[in-house]
Amino acid sequence: MNGKHIAKLGLMGADIGLALAAASVREDAGASRDEILGELAGVQASPAAHGGGVYAALSASLLAKQARDELHAADALRPEALSYRVWGAELIEPGALAQMDTAMRLPISRAGALMPDAHVGYGLPIGGVLATQGAVIPYGVGVDIGCSMRLSVFALPPSALDSRGAVSLLQKHTRFGAGVGWDRRERLAHEVLDDPAWDAQPLLRHLFDKAVTQLGTSGSGNHFAEFGTFTLEHGGLNLEAGTYLALLTHSGSRGFGAQVAGHFTRLAETLHPALDPAAKKLAWLDLGSQEGQDYWQAMTLAGRYALANHEQIHGRMGRALGETPALMVWNSHNLAWKQQVNGQELIVHRKGATPAAARQLGLIPGSMADPAYLVRGKGVPESLESASHGAGRQMGRKAAAKAIARADWKAYLSERGVTLLGGGIDEAPQAYKRVEEVIAAQSDLVEVLGQFQPQVVRMDTGGEDI
Repeated sequence: MNGKHIAKLGLMGADIGLALAAASVREDAGASRDEILGELAGVQASPAAHGGGVYAALSASLLAKQARDELHAADALRPEALSYRVWGAELIEPGALAQMDTAMRLPISRAGALMPDAHVGYGLPIGGVLATQGAVIPYGVGVDIGCSMRLSVFALPPSALDSRGAVSLLQKHTRFGAGVGWDRRERLAHEVLDDPAWDAQPLLRHLFDKAVTQLGTSGSGNHFAEFGTFTLEHGGLNLEAGTYLALLTHSGSRGFGAQVAGHFTRLAETLHPALDPAAKKLAWLDLGSQEGQDYWQAMTLAGRYALANHEQIHGRMGRALGETPALMVWNSHNLAWKQQVNGQELIVHRKGATPAAARQLGLIPGSMADPAYLVRGKGVPESLESASHGAGRQMGRKAAAKAIARADWKAYLSERGVTLLGGGIDEAPQAYKRVEEVIAAQSDLVEVLGQFQPQVVRMDTGGEDI
């Protein structure tokens, strides 16, 4: 017996050596070459039936290879991406389209759409909407789980709060930045902190104290709180047509959500080691598994926590003004929802996309000096009932810091009468697409009801401030 005899059976690599070692033992026991080759063929055909005896090592190796092959087959991407609709294609960079194509090749993907604010993200592009069957993708939701918008419109004229007063309120009642929270004397209670889910998982128990400290605060990057002018052109929504004082905020689930996202993304990646490297950040969790159920619970809690942050901020501001908002609108844009799509329940991920079901209200902001829009969804099935979540970046942060002149940034704000507290040059309006073009590209998805113009804006301090 030699390696050539073994190779003719189709065995390869280390398995040839294991087969030769077993064959040598059988030869010493008096078995003929034909008998041994027949036995080896039987082990190859049914390795699980030969887990003991002389062929045990070869059996274990073949079973491991079989498991790897099955894993590769289960994680294999489709040869071609499923078709999907793109809104505002002329506004979208090729990299975002390539990422969406990869997402639409996942074996769990069933439908998708790309919004006009789309740009490159981690895994799923920002502005991507993806429907999957029986599985959730942590990075399809994103790092800032439950990131959301909230608008409070007060039955007051914009002149009721001057720039100095707005600056004072924002400085006193908001906190921004990584790791920033309220001290113990300033914290407020909220029912989200009483949710029993905090005790359901070790990870959530570990993150509870951080969540308590940071409740009612905002992170860095594009998160903001701003006073401005809200204009409603036609009466409705319990308001007459006119111009009002309003507060608009963009905030998420802070360090709590980020750590949940990181933990479950790493877990998903370990469960799909055979996934194509291009799709590594799209690793998923089966919703029928414990891991999938744990993520869904944590994601849902983080989404509620993000909305609670807004409630705290708006509550503080309303009390300081001595006013109850005449209109409140909010929406989340980094979550996964169970939704009926073509007659079946799928998991719809909106990573930087706004829910836009028929008659559903939503908020689509521009930049620190450009308008935000109050919109009403039209429930378009091809978009998976979605719209953009903002203007969308046209420059990455590093590119913006290099390309945008500080003087041009200051001039842009000055021309629009915007007072900025904090905010780095990487968040300058020039780093974003023109929100008017983004809104125009999705006129079939949403109806514009009102417009908010920022006047006094607070953000985290960036790398280079005015």
